[in-house]
Amino acid sequence: MKIVIETPKYSFFKYYKNGSHFEREFISPIPTIFNYGFIQGSLADDGMEKDVLVIGPRLDQGIVLEVSRTHGVVKFIDDSVEDDKEIVCMGGFFSGPVFCCYFHLYAAFKMIYYFFMKRKMTTCRFKGIIWYNREPGSR
Repeated sequence: MKIVIETPKYSFFKYYKNGSHFEREFISPIPTIFNYGFIQGSLADDGMEKDVLVIGPRLDQGIVLEVSRTHGVVKFIDDSVEDDKEIVCMGGFFSGPVFCCYFHLYAAFKMIYYFFMKRKMTTCRFKGIIWYNREPGSR
């Protein structure tokens, strides 16, 4: 499967691909702690391509990765719609508590964003991380 990186690791700006270029969606009060993108040609419940987090070194925006599988999923509700994010591990630092804290803060920020910028009340919630074929004590 092909993964397109929209938002590089450590970015405060959340981007999305619009045709052949990338547009800023919003600015986050916390930087992303992973590379963020989508699985090309997929379709998620929100009508967009499936989101994916790439754990590992910082990757440039627009990079296309070829991977054989994903390693887990972040269960997430965004704008009252199931918006899970697949996980790909390419090495580097990972801490479950840090990721959980990040997504709880991100969900709270998204609710504030929707209220003030979109003028609506909605639900955003982090529901946990599920690892596929994971051995106890491993990533």
